[in-house]
Amino acid sequence: MNIVLLVWNYLKARPLNTAINILLLSLGIAVITILLLFNNQLSKKLSENTRGIDLVVGAKGSPLQLILCNIFHMDFPTGNIKLHEAERISRNRLIKNTIPVALGDSYQSFRIVGTNIGYAELYQAELSEGSWWKTNLEVTIGSNVHRLTKLQLNDEFNSAHGLTQGGHAHNEHHYVVKGIMKKTNSVIDNLILTNNESIWEMHEEAEVAHSVVDSTVVPSKLIPSVASGDSTKEITSMLIKYRSPLAAVQLPRIVNSQSSLQAASPAFETARLMSILGVGADIITAFAFVLILISALSIFIALYNSLKERKYDMAVMRTMGASRTKLFVSILAEGGLLTFLGSIIGILTGHGVLIILSSLIEQAEKTGITGLVFYPQEWIILGGSLLLGLLCAVIPALQAYRTDISRILTGN
Repeated sequence: MNIVLLVWNYLKARPLNTAINILLLSLGIAVITILLLFNNQLSKKLSENTRGIDLVVGAKGSPLQLILCNIFHMDFPTGNIKLHEAERISRNRLIKNTIPVALGDSYQSFRIVGTNIGYAELYQAELSEGSWWKTNLEVTIGSNVHRLTKLQLNDEFNSAHGLTQGGHAHNEHHYVVKGIMKKTNSVIDNLILTNNESIWEMHEEAEVAHSVVDSTVVPSKLIPSVASGDSTKEITSMLIKYRSPLAAVQLPRIVNSQSSLQAASPAFETARLMSILGVGADIITAFAFVLILISALSIFIALYNSLKERKYDMAVMRTMGASRTKLFVSILAEGGLLTFLGSIIGILTGHGVLIILSSLIEQAEKTGITGLVFYPQEWIILGGSLLLGLLCAVIPALQAYRTDISRILTGN
């Protein structure tokens, strides 16, 4: 007697009941799977995009906004800061390296970032075509920018003010694509990189954008084409790498208390961001567990009630040589098979939903979060659901084990 075939036929005999049990369980498992995939990938993305950046210095405002804007490029700037103020901070002995960042424009919602080559080195970016920008209004674009905008080498385009489409277009100047970066699975895939002078020239803030600093003038440490101490130039922020762990204690306090600038720690703000998102995730997870518990209760009731319908079948099976243990195992197998099917369908549904979202929603695609990855925790989800199914089937299985075939067959 094939127990698996027998259990499968029992499930097919009650298609509506079976489908409802599987649907309830699969919905709960799908929600948990989506949260698992999203949280794991988001945590990884946050970690990868902040590597090499210990502190962000910018204009006063929300520290979280400062991080979201200047590292993840998902928000608007808190304002600009004077270049000479940023220079003064950059000379601090606690700082190992500084990268200037100038923002303001975008192309088809992809942000244009004025910076230096050190920014690309943060993400270990490499070229797939062309070269890095060298002069004003030359750009090197990320892989997602290249794929979604169809920009090619030597193509020209006009930028628009702001981060969203529909902003004021700068038609008087044209950017030229000089290079295309390889995919890095980081935020730089969604960026258009150029030098700081290009951002100034685009906004007509540098009358000598193409000139070189006089040899008798000390060049700026942050932007060598500008004289040190220039009080007319502005940037959006400065990305800082500490020289020693002591800087983590002293430097933010120095910046926040002794200047008009603001310092924000990516590690601290991303942890705060995850805690904010975690509240919503906990509520959704609780809802998913409610669905799973309802499914478990439904499976238990279905198995318990089915014993009344199948008591004669079991009695006949016993007379044909089936042991009590085989009946016990068949009921356990039925609970296990129900939860196995629900779990597999739920896990596949979770992955499928993320795959569809990443292909249909542009912002989801830009983040690089996908359903085409699997995590070891999914085996725990599968194993846990199987254990739940077996637990739901224990009481009905014990009843089947204790079936008195003589009383059933005689009708007593």
